[in-house]
Amino acid sequence: MSFAADSIELRFINMSNDRNNSDILIFQKNEIPGLNELPLAWKVIRNCGRGWSHTIRYTLGTTVAVSDAFGNHSPQLPAESGDAFEVYRDASGNQLREVGQSNAPQAIKISNQLLSGNTNAFVYRGGSVVVSKKNIAPGQVALFMFKPIIFIGVGSNLVAGETVRKGIVSQVNTEISLLGIRSADIVMTGGGAGVQAVPYSFSLQNVQMA
Repeated sequence: MSFAADSIELRFINMSNDRNNSDILIFQKNEIPGLNELPLAWKVIRNCGRGWSHTIRYTLGTTVAVSDAFGNHSPQLPAESGDAFEVYRDASGNQLREVGQSNAPQAIKISNQLLSGNTNAFVYRGGSVVVSKKNIAPGQVALFMFKPIIFIGVGSNLVAGETVRKGIVSQVNTEISLLGIRSADIVMTGGGAGVQAVPYSFSLQNVQMA
């Protein structure tokens, strides 16, 4: 496995007795204090049979983008904790730009400075949407804050980039810290049918530290 300095290389390995060809869900949470919203499905792994694996690249950096009420989408801009962005209008139309540091130093801040029209804000990790905030009204802001933690579990009928149903979120109780990790395998065990069935579990193996 090759390594990139700006990412953590993860390999999901299915060693379970899953009989339902379940979807594997991976997501992160927006860790803003007091925020209680359903997460998005960052990665959905499908049809990964027993003994098979699936590589996941967790990039350490993120990018941000917005869309407007007209269905237009901005380019993605690099973003780190503490960066502040604003949506504004110039002679060509709506624009997104970085405007220095956020007053919440651990968070990425996106503000809607349009005179009219709501915007939607998106944070991407490795090219896939990891969190979003919809319908940001003029004068309002969205804050995004992350810990080096992913959540992983089993579900069905999941779609990457879409909100995870509350019932599935309540069943995803495996939290994996990636702090200081360079690469690792995430091994799923458990499953089965009838009296032989046991809960699914996920463990880190073959961990290499940064």
